[in-house]
Amino acid sequence: MESEMCNLSEMWSKKMPKGLGLEISHKPPSMRHVANLIIAIERLKSGIPEMVLSTDFRDENLLNIMMESIIEEKLILETFAAPPDFRRGVEYVCSVADTHQRSLILIQDIMELQAVMLPGGNENRKIFLNMTTYARPPPSTQAQPVTLGIKDTNLYLTCRKKDGTPTLYLEEVKNKSSLEKISSESEMQRFLFYKHDTGLNISTLMSAYFPDWYISTSTADKKPVEMCQESATRYRTFKIQSQI
Repeated sequence: MESEMCNLSEMWSKKMPKGLGLEISHKPPSMRHVANLIIAIERLKSGIPEMVLSTDFRDENLLNIMMESIIEEKLILETFAAPPDFRRGVEYVCSVADTHQRSLILIQDIMELQAVMLPGGNENRKIFLNMTTYARPPPSTQAQPVTLGIKDTNLYLTCRKKDGTPTLYLEEVKNKSSLEKISSESEMQRFLFYKHDTGLNISTLMSAYFPDWYISTSTADKKPVEMCQESATRYRTFKIQSQI
């Protein structure tokens, strides 16, 4: 039995790097001896030459080899924040008139709003808006996201493209709960406008879906209320007064 162990020792010693030998002992091995043996075998398998300066393999040597053999794997999870939502707040009724004190009226046959100078006795023709505020930090701290519904109807002002141009529409909303929460990345943003106050009860109404496009009225009387850009020759400011 001893001759077989000696032969095994001689066979492995020929494969060991210069300066490192294999000794088979009948004594129970310690954990450090086992670790030394495993690391030495792994070095032989990988074919990596290792300079051994001394057969006295100390704890420092073992620590260095273990640290060199460690492969740190990092798992990077890419997270996407959910798009912020506009959440419904307070609703109040308000009157709206343009810069020339023209009221807004609804032409139901063609589903169109017009700015008209109403003579005495025709005040009942002008519309009132149900203006609903929404809670979310707007681009400007002075702007308030709102939806604009026509009082006593299910019609809401919206802005969406027609032939590539942002256009003002009147849309019927049968289920108003659909407007409780509006995602900033959904098409429902067409219902939202940023109300920016420029004076006492004087405001502009910019589309949240199409920035720099505003609700506006023509310089002429009895013309449609439309969207326009800031440079357009239309009236973009309105006198908005709460009826509470």
